[in-house]
Amino acid sequence: MSAGPDASPFAVVPVLDLRHGRVVRARAGERHAYAPIVTPLSPGSAPADVARGLLAAWPTRRLYVADLDAIMDGAEPDRGALAAIAAACPGVELWVDAGFATRDGVADFLAAGLGRPVLGSESQTGPDLVRALGNRAVLSLDSRAGLPLGPAILHEDPALWPREVIAMNLARVGGGDGPDLAGVGALRARAPGARVYAAGGLRGPDDLRALRAAGAAGVLVASALHDGRLRPEHAAIVDA
Repeated sequence: MSAGPDASPFAVVPVLDLRHGRVVRARAGERHAYAPIVTPLSPGSAPADVARGLLAAWPTRRLYVADLDAIMDGAEPDRGALAAIAAACPGVELWVDAGFATRDGVADFLAAGLGRPVLGSESQTGPDLVRALGNRAVLSLDSRAGLPLGPAILHEDPALWPREVIAMNLARVGGGDGPDLAGVGALRARAPGARVYAAGGLRGPDDLRALRAAGAAGVLVASALHDGRLRPEHAAIVDA
């Protein structure tokens, strides 16, 4: 991990969850229940259309994409959907969680030039891939209902963490319980040089203020954007 804090501004990172080639709506992290999204931001659930709608709702230089077919079923990354998103959003970096668990799988993805890999702890069998990729990847420390998912060492040893880490609370994804402020604070305390992003539960602008106060570098968000609870005028909160 690189030493020293990062002075980059707080980042709101819109999220797309892909399933069977469409964008689906998260519901309390119960992935099998996700259905194609219906949103005022897009005429349908095609990935490129939803990506454009999210960028209109919150201009950003980064999108997070979770390929649920790859994460849940071990499928190959949906390169067609990723390429469509990239073409629709030139200049926007994609953070992609596609259940990466092997060096060959990550190497193939990187060779395709479709984004930056996110290594979900739930998909790992040990620390080797995280250690090998270092800051080329983002580490998602996944948990559900307070229980860490994946190898314990990834959660317990901050020396393994890359510069950017996601505190992914799956039970809060698509829910209205608010972000896991305590979890963000705990990761920040253990790795002051890391940029920690919250994921799950954001309700609106007040949560942005709370996350900044907790030391988060940013937040992954979808539902609050689709529902209009987070709007472009709220950007002043993160730009202050």
